[in-house]
Amino acid sequence: MTKRHEGSSIIVTGAAGSIGFATCEILAREGARVMLVDIDADRLHECTAKLKDAGHEAVAFHADCANEDEVRAYAETAHNTFGRIDGFFNNAGIEGDLAPTHEYDIAMFDKIIRVNLRSMFLGLRFVIPYMVAAGKGAVVNTASIGSERGLAGACAYNAAKHGAVGLTRTAASEVAQKGVRVNCVMPGVIETPLLVGMLEQMFDGDVQAGMDKLGQVATLNRVGQPREVGDVVSFLLSDEASYVNGAKWEIDGGALATIRNDI
Repeated sequence: MTKRHEGSSIIVTGAAGSIGFATCEILAREGARVMLVDIDADRLHECTAKLKDAGHEAVAFHADCANEDEVRAYAETAHNTFGRIDGFFNNAGIEGDLAPTHEYDIAMFDKIIRVNLRSMFLGLRFVIPYMVAAGKGAVVNTASIGSERGLAGACAYNAAKHGAVGLTRTAASEVAQKGVRVNCVMPGVIETPLLVGMLEQMFDGDVQAGMDKLGQVATLNRVGQPREVGDVVSFLLSDEASYVNGAKWEIDGGALATIRNDI
């Protein structure tokens, strides 16, 4: 039986993070050759080694995804290494500090916009041309349920994630007839180090209390796992999603679907 991504080459940014690496593992198991991109060199090489040790074809590229030259370089290297770029999970991001908008640190705001939104634009800017030239490709950007709702204390994160949806829709409208699809996923409360960091701030260090409380946001009554995001990303990058373009897929346990009245 042919694997979903057999022979494909896919770039994943933020690949050393929980969602990024879980997605890399899924893509690799499904036959993809994967380039892992991250700013955390140690964690990046550790993750790449895990894939190689499992018998998969994987390469690491250390980069600041908000740096124009470094993004251009990872896109060019992926193309030169694999001969083509079939898929791109544009996933790099950070959560930043929490504070009211009227008190938010300006330098922190600028940093989050740079890492979460500028990096996404640069990824699209330098990866999509290879796909357009080939007449085929699929991109998945990482947005958030914060793209649809306000989250008190996270003005910069919310602004960037709202922007992620705008970038997705715009790019999708531009390159669909050139054979390239662009979609985004909107993870909800997913168990990652980023979430733990936010919960430590929100719940005075009691992460479990935060997990229990935020799990109630979803109609499934739990937080999600990174692999549950990766499975959806894998589908959207595949030919099985050939008629999906410009879409935003909630992976949130039903959090955006309703206003709960049973908690």
